[in-house]
Amino acid sequence: MKQEERRQQTTQRLLEATKFLIAEKGCQAITMQDIVSRSGLSKGAIFHYVKNKNEIFVWVLQERLEETNASFMNEVEQGRRTFDEPMRRIGDSIVAYDNPQDITNKVLVYLLGKEDDPTVAEALRQYYERSVQLSKTWIETGQRYGVIPATVDADKTGDLFTLMTLGLRIRSSIPRAQAIYRAEDLTAFIRDMLTRG
Repeated sequence: MKQEERRQQTTQRLLEATKFLIAEKGCQAITMQDIVSRSGLSKGAIFHYVKNKNEIFVWVLQERLEETNASFMNEVEQGRRTFDEPMRRIGDSIVAYDNPQDITNKVLVYLLGKEDDPTVAEALRQYYERSVQLSKTWIETGQRYGVIPATVDADKTGDLFTLMTLGLRIRSSIPRAQAIYRAEDLTAFIRDMLTRG
């Protein structure tokens, strides 16, 4: 097995084990020993790739973001020249974020509480910047295909949508928060804003 394949398999095992543990125990209660036991990997194999569980938690966040991007780009690459299907992929992701049991929301809130750790702070900054960058790319892709007006400022709008989505995710993590403005409302707002310019 090649080194890159081994790295991908190890990363995937760590991600799957960690996501299972987050759903079962929450972020705070998980130890590296839990991850070792659940993944079936040795400590040496794990510490070859990460220094602590927070780094694996960052991977969980990044994985979801990249999955949404891949789903969006897959729709575009299949020749879809309309707004609906690619936007539906983004909308599905936003709706999933509105679930209080969403693992990535739990990870996000946990990591926000660890922002004093320079490694976590840097990872959060990179995650935010990647979120904005992908939002901008999705808008620019729509503009290239003529389904989003050129008058939409991709930089500002991408940042706005990232802020709004993060707010939705934080709210979903607040126990018994009154949710009047739902994920579907946010998706409709984004759709309206992008199609009208």
